[in-house]
Amino acid sequence: QVQLVESGGRLVQAGGSLRLSCAASGRTFSSYTMGWFRQAPCKEREFAAAISWTGGSTNYAGSVKGRFTISRDNAKNTVYLQMNSLKPEDTGVYYCAAKLAATINYAYWGQGTEVTVSS
Repeated sequence: QVQLVESGGRLVQAGGSLRLSCAASGRTFSSYTMGWFRQAPCKEREFAAAISWTGGSTNYAGSVKGRFTISRDNAKNTVYLQMNSLKPEDTGVYYCAAKLAATINYAYWGQGTEVTVSS
């Protein structure tokens, strides 16, 4: 079992930066692939970024590639999402999720943290 708690969401101006954090409970955090997803108002939740359990492999949605960076600190059981050059369309609730590398679906989800980018 993994419990996830996101933090760091707030109101920011377009062009600004923000770093989200996701703190995980459980001693097996380092075994999980971690992902960030987001859901804009009136839209479906979408994938943003993911990082392998070692941190050696990352994957990004095209809409955030080059602007967002996912990283993890397994000693602190925490995964981060550094977001730069923010745009109004980045507004939404950001969710942290975890899955074992051998599985397809993310099994564990946080409650989300809200990001609002003003123009």
